[in-house]
Amino acid sequence: MKQVVIAITYLLVSLVSYGQRTIVVEKGDVNSLLAAIEEANNINKEEDAERLFILIPDGFYDLGERTLTRVSGHNVALVGESMEGTVIRNKPDVKTESISKTAVIQNRGTGNYYQDLTLRNDLDYYAAEPDGRAVTLQDKGTQTVCNRVRMLSHQDTYYSDSEECQHYMQDCEIHGTIDFICGAGDVWFERCRIVTEKRTLDGGGVNIITATRTDKTPWGYVFNHCTIENVESMFNYGRSWHTNPHCVWLHTTLLTPQKLETTRFDDEGMRTSSNYFKEFHTMDAAGRDITPKSNKVTFTLRDHTQPFVAETIMTQQESKQYKLKKVFGDWRPDKVLKRLEKTSKKLKKQYKLN
Repeated sequence: MKQVVIAITYLLVSLVSYGQRTIVVEKGDVNSLLAAIEEANNINKEEDAERLFILIPDGFYDLGERTLTRVSGHNVALVGESMEGTVIRNKPDVKTESISKTAVIQNRGTGNYYQDLTLRNDLDYYAAEPDGRAVTLQDKGTQTVCNRVRMLSHQDTYYSDSEECQHYMQDCEIHGTIDFICGAGDVWFERCRIVTEKRTLDGGGVNIITATRTDKTPWGYVFNHCTIENVESMFNYGRSWHTNPHCVWLHTTLLTPQKLETTRFDDEGMRTSSNYFKEFHTMDAAGRDITPKSNKVTFTLRDHTQPFVAETIMTQQESKQYKLKKVFGDWRPDKVLKRLEKTSKKLKKQYKLN
């Protein structure tokens, strides 16, 4: 490991003269990847650190049972060669099953960027039932941008684990079965593909896409122009985790609308007495508007106390408030993404990654 770190340090120094600090990982070498992340963490300790890129060629980077690989540096960009070809994977022991102990990557920095890669958690979900919590990205940082990142797991696949965070995902693909997009903060999902896998081996049960715990932020989860692909089991948009959860679905395409439960959201919350769950302009695969005129749901806690009735269909006027500038203020993640994608393209060409 020491030799790898020394080699990467030399490579980093030699590449500074090109105008962009860059570390290039050795193809398919998981130790080289880990050394690159460690080096980036050490160099970019300060929040105002200059952007540092880690380029990851297509390959299978097998972490084995290793979990919680930390990206604690700030303004670090992990850029793979392609979303399907660059795969970072772990396989925790079933006994390790936990939302806080299993993540492939644990992001702790501010302003980090992930592009063109797959994060895969291969914990044996069906052997771990009823709980098979296995996270791909546990994000304890803020202002994270994910661009064409595929996340493969079953339960708790993506976890925004910070009460006041702001995150942005564009053209990502997230797979799972239950609560597989979960956590706190304000997170915007733009043109993402949401894939519900089989809830149980026999295809029974119901998939629950989101479990939000909005506490100190006003917007929660915003899904805009996303597509939901259903493999087999019935599904719903999500449920309350605790506090005052917010989750809205705007201009969503349902490839199998007949598999969406009639309540559309799970009507039993966990540790909450209210929520803001809404949808607007839902479409089928042909682009036809299939949004109900009204969908009033009686929500309860698990112990069936504190029931309340809420309308889950958003008005057009309500939908107009959901703009990136209004949700994120001065932080414009769409502009950040565009700029970093342009730089990534140049670096990939320079180092022959495409």
